[in-house]
Amino acid sequence: MARRKRTSVVLEKAVRRAASINSIDPRLDLGNGLTLPAFSTLIETMRSKENAYNSALSSLDKLYREMLETESELGDMTEQMLMAVGTRYGKSSIEYGMAGGVPKNQRRKGQREKSPINDEQPSIVASMESKNGNKPVATT
Repeated sequence: MARRKRTSVVLEKAVRRAASINSIDPRLDLGNGLTLPAFSTLIETMRSKENAYNSALSSLDKLYREMLETESELGDMTEQMLMAVGTRYGKSSIEYGMAGGVPKNQRRKGQREKSPINDEQPSIVASMESKNGNKPVATT
């Protein structure tokens, strides 16, 4: 998934503000360095940094996709290398184990687990006792 590109609300607002101030006076100087040309320069600096940032994200996305492709190829080749060692030397060989495989004669056979069913059924012993001689009550 591509990384989300950045858009600056502040930049958009500054561009609109600069256009509005430009309609007052293109050479407006409000003192303390607050001039329209300085404002426009800072807007362009921000725009170029935002573009550079978004371009870097695109490059990073491309690099990430290429890395994932290479990783997939490497995984496939790793598996093929092990299979080739198994084919050449046998899956029970020392060489197969040295290559990272588990030799066939050293594999644990999966034992089927018996389900934990007790042969005994829990017995419910019910005895009928009469309390007060009227109603029988079941007890366990």
